[in-house]
Amino acid sequence: MWKLKIAEGGNPWLRTLNNHVGRQIWEFNPDIGSPEELMEIDKARQNFSDNRFQKKHSSDLIMRLQFSKENPLPVVLSQVKVEELENITEGMVTNTLQRAINFHSSLQAHDGHWSGDYGGPMFLMPGLVITLSITGALNAVLSEEHKKEMTRYIYNHQNEDGGWGLHIEGPSTMFGTALNYVTLRLLGEGANDGQGAMERGRDWILSHGGATEITSWGKMWLSVLGAFEWSGNNPLPPEIWLLPYMLPFHPGRMWCHCRMVYLPMSYLYGKRFVGPITPTVLSLRKELYTIPYHEIDWNQARNACAKEDLYYPHPLVQDILWASLHKFVEPILMNWPGKKLREKARQIAIEHIHYEDENTRYICIGPVNKVLNMLCCWVEDPNSEAFKLHLPRIYDFLWLAEDGMKMQGYNGSQLWDTAFAVQAIISTNLIKEYGPTLRKAHMFIKNSQVLEDCPGDLNFWYRHISKGAWPFSTADHGWPISDCTAEGLKAVLLLSKIPPEIVGEPLEAKRLYDAVNVILSLQNTDGGFATYELTRSYSWLELINPAETFGDIVIDYPYVECTSAAIQALTSFRNSHPGHRQEEIDHCIQKAAKFIESIQASDGSWYGSWGVCFTYGTWFGVKGLVAAGKNFNNCSSICKACNFLLSKQLPSGGWGESYLSCQKKVYSNIEGSRPHVVNTGWAMLALIDAGQVTDKFLVQYFLNDEMGLRSSVSCQAILVFSTIVEPFSTYS
Repeated sequence: MWKLKIAEGGNPWLRTLNNHVGRQIWEFNPDIGSPEELMEIDKARQNFSDNRFQKKHSSDLIMRLQFSKENPLPVVLSQVKVEELENITEGMVTNTLQRAINFHSSLQAHDGHWSGDYGGPMFLMPGLVITLSITGALNAVLSEEHKKEMTRYIYNHQNEDGGWGLHIEGPSTMFGTALNYVTLRLLGEGANDGQGAMERGRDWILSHGGATEITSWGKMWLSVLGAFEWSGNNPLPPEIWLLPYMLPFHPGRMWCHCRMVYLPMSYLYGKRFVGPITPTVLSLRKELYTIPYHEIDWNQARNACAKEDLYYPHPLVQDILWASLHKFVEPILMNWPGKKLREKARQIAIEHIHYEDENTRYICIGPVNKVLNMLCCWVEDPNSEAFKLHLPRIYDFLWLAEDGMKMQGYNGSQLWDTAFAVQAIISTNLIKEYGPTLRKAHMFIKNSQVLEDCPGDLNFWYRHISKGAWPFSTADHGWPISDCTAEGLKAVLLLSKIPPEIVGEPLEAKRLYDAVNVILSLQNTDGGFATYELTRSYSWLELINPAETFGDIVIDYPYVECTSAAIQALTSFRNSHPGHRQEEIDHCIQKAAKFIESIQASDGSWYGSWGVCFTYGTWFGVKGLVAAGKNFNNCSSICKACNFLLSKQLPSGGWGESYLSCQKKVYSNIEGSRPHVVNTGWAMLALIDAGQVTDKFLVQYFLNDEMGLRSSVSCQAILVFSTIVEPFSTYS
């Protein structure tokens, strides 16, 4: 039986700053699990498989089963049901709040954080499996049980047409289909296995032109595997790292996720590295293409891309650039004396790779550069210490649920989820009742703050300051993020107002000052806040974005969510510490509020980039402006935002926005105009913050919805209800 292990190391090749606080890994133990538990897990798996085309997300039932044994609920309160004309009493809302917090507390890990599924993308696991296959570490790192669950996951998320999407909700793409097909083959599935699933996957690939139509990222992965030729790739010259930083297209000016992915890609491209050509690879050369492998026109394949994948078509200037580099520059750099320059560029690239690895304890900023960096370390030296340090951190990205084992989009969202959980619980004023939950969460947040900047010359390594910041996940990951720092600061400031005998000692003032310093340092000249760093270049740089599947990734753009969170945190800090850098904080808040107003759409909405979508962005927009001192009566932006939200309310009383809003950049309802409890929570919180009258119909919708079923949902509901009802319980 699988077990989720929290804050454990147990491997001599693991490095940590804080005794692995926040680490969450799944481990299989054949000797645990009662027949009843195993039967319950099998039932959950079968139920997911039977309904996988209707419900594509897991419900974390395996984790819930474990926590139900470790943290059993003393009493399960009855759900409140309200008839249409029935009066809603304070007692009903109190009962619902307690029900939600009881459930949420039962999911808290012993180190204080909340674990959960952060999967969804279907292009992450292939990179891991390809890398492990190339390096010969597949069977050493992945047990048979790992491979069984990974296979289950991929089959469970195969679309009805036989293909796989970019993510579990998405339509089939060549990128998703070819890479997941290859992954299944490397995991041991035969070309005709899966009760016809492999054949249907292969038919999708061939009927859409074959793997020559895969995106540039897919071309790169197939090339290192040996199932695609490097001459079929557009150039990724590592020499770009040798250019002067003053140039606007220097990689040090790019969004950190973008540069950290193309850094190891450029190293592999510069070496034209190809892994061992195994019988499986030779077979894939036959299975993936519509014509014999040796007859493929690889030059024509460079710019080939299936229409299903073409979210961001290459502009003409990019095609001219890649063709020029491919035809004229690459031949020079591949031969003496240009080869010397290439060797120098590769050396610079690998030094930056090692710096990233060492300063994230070999977790890396995300799963894509994690496995790419690991592969580069092996290519440099198969017996290197760096490669060995990478291996145990693979498990930090793997998550198990009833749909199988997936590779997550990060090593978790531990700090982010915990900061919001704290704010939600405190907002209810049920402090004493849930003191133990808050105490553990408080300790986790304190243990997760980044305490030092990265070593060396930060300008040389293109890194921002990080001392005092909070990351998205864990301190060992360590990358500072503006809104995570803001939410962490908001949480510890709220906790500092509660007696320490309930929640523990408050964070010392110096560490609060460090957090404020990070937030202030991240404000751009236009007043907005980006994610990890300042915006370092210009939006026109997207002209050379080579990723056909991803738009707006080249620079770190300012966002309404990050800017709003910064305003809220600085306002809270200013209220509790009015003497510290007050003039700078005041100026920062004013500029940030003007930025939020300036990017509001004409219909009153804000586009949310980190949640779904206009509802999410508008919630943050309103909260930021209200925190800056504005209100419905003196701010036209808030007025327009409320009108926008009310225009999207469904007849049921709720809101339900589809993820397609993010893709189409136009507000889209969930299919069937169904309401969603989280979207409804965001909309209600925005309207309440704006001072609008609470709609009884909305409260009734929440009470009658299934509360307390998902931890993220219960957080939103707790915040809504605690805002609606006058506080009824106090600590004193």
